[in-house]
Amino acid sequence: MAERKERQEGFERGKAVLDAVDGAAGAKVIDALGDISPELGHQVVAWGFGEIYSRPGLEPRDRQLVTLGMLTALGGCEPQLDVHINAALNVGLTPQQIIEAFLHSAVYCGFPRALNATFTAKKVFAERGLLPVT
Repeated sequence: MAERKERQEGFERGKAVLDAVDGAAGAKVIDALGDISPELGHQVVAWGFGEIYSRPGLEPRDRQLVTLGMLTALGGCEPQLDVHINAALNVGLTPQQIIEAFLHSAVYCGFPRALNATFTAKKVFAERGLLPVT
């Protein structure tokens, strides 16, 4: 019983952080896992957000910069980049800062990955009425 309560508390803590950072986009990802892997959704919320994102060592905007860099470096993560570009905007990064981060990543990740990340940002910025970026 105590383990179940602790599991639920971790999920609730993570859900509050997820909602604050990712908003509706994050909730959509978790909901999409409901009929295929609800446990993965639970772990993303409880562990990813309840344990890691809620740690005091980095500000949310800094966590998003790290996340954008990592997803760019990994490559093939454009759906996750979409969510985290929105999250980066939600926590105070500007479109200019996001584009600068992707430009910087070209040095370490290569042009193809930097281009893919930048085009994902262009899609998000267009959806949010943030183009052109100056």
